[in-house]
Amino acid sequence: MPISQRTLGSEGLSVGAVGYGAMSFARPYGQSADHATDDSADALLGRAVELGTTLVDTADIYAGSEVAIGKALRSRREKVVLATKFGIVRPLTPAGPPVIDGRPEYVRERIERSLKLLGTDHVDLYYQHRVDPDVPIEETVGAMAELVKEGKVRHLGLSEAAADTIRRAHTVHPISAVQTEWSVWERGIEREVFPLTRELGIGIVPYSPLGRGMLTGRITSRDDLPEGDYRRKMPRFAPEAFEANLAAVETVREIARAHEAAPGQVALAWLLAKADDIVPIPGTLHVSRLEENSAAADLRLTPEEISRLDTLPVVGEREGEVGHNWFDGVTPPQG
Repeated sequence: MPISQRTLGSEGLSVGAVGYGAMSFARPYGQSADHATDDSADALLGRAVELGTTLVDTADIYAGSEVAIGKALRSRREKVVLATKFGIVRPLTPAGPPVIDGRPEYVRERIERSLKLLGTDHVDLYYQHRVDPDVPIEETVGAMAELVKEGKVRHLGLSEAAADTIRRAHTVHPISAVQTEWSVWERGIEREVFPLTRELGIGIVPYSPLGRGMLTGRITSRDDLPEGDYRRKMPRFAPEAFEANLAAVETVREIARAHEAAPGQVALAWLLAKADDIVPIPGTLHVSRLEENSAAADLRLTPEEISRLDTLPVVGEREGEVGHNWFDGVTPPQG
């Protein structure tokens, strides 16, 4: 039986309660890309459709994901809610800080490119991946709204934007979803952004809902992270923080055992219990993991279990220095 549906935003965007994030195709932590192929995309999305995991979330910067997903969707396009993102020209690299572009002309350039690579005439949900610190959000969202009028985009979203930026954007065109990192061990959204989305009726699409893999329970030592894995540089995976965070994950494991579930399913169920318009997008290149993640939609945690997870201690910052506007993105005032 397909998983339950949820609605993102006030314009009626209906999606499966657990989505699929395609960042895995970009080898986000420097891991092997052996399984990131057209065949794996076809198998994953075929099974996702069967399970009701209808939200497929990618981005123009996720390596060849748009091409692979586009091929996999040729016979399934109307069964999938397709989301992609624009705005990151270059992430943080040894060459310098991130480069972000929110100019109206860039918005149009990127949607035309994404539509071509995806092999479709429209995107169901189009996000600004990061907010441009030099371009007023009203100008960027105004250009995105033009794409809605033209039928190239159905709904709009923002990723990692500050609360005031979201409010300003929402006055230009309804924002259906805000994407940000949110999990048992990343709670920053709860200070300002989540309360604002409740006020404005905006859905939340949490990425990295499994704590960069830590909440799956499959990482038990830093030795489980290959040499060159980006997570080795992240503060929460640093030697001085790892053991403390591993001990905290034991709470997730304990709750999972009580439900005869996987730890990752508990982490996803915790998010799903926060509100009925939250749709996490865990990523994987394995059909078995996709099935496991989707099954979390049927797991119900007790109030006591949710409370225990709410207070789970986490050691270390979310990321090292990644550059201005990578999180809580702000823009200059219009005019």
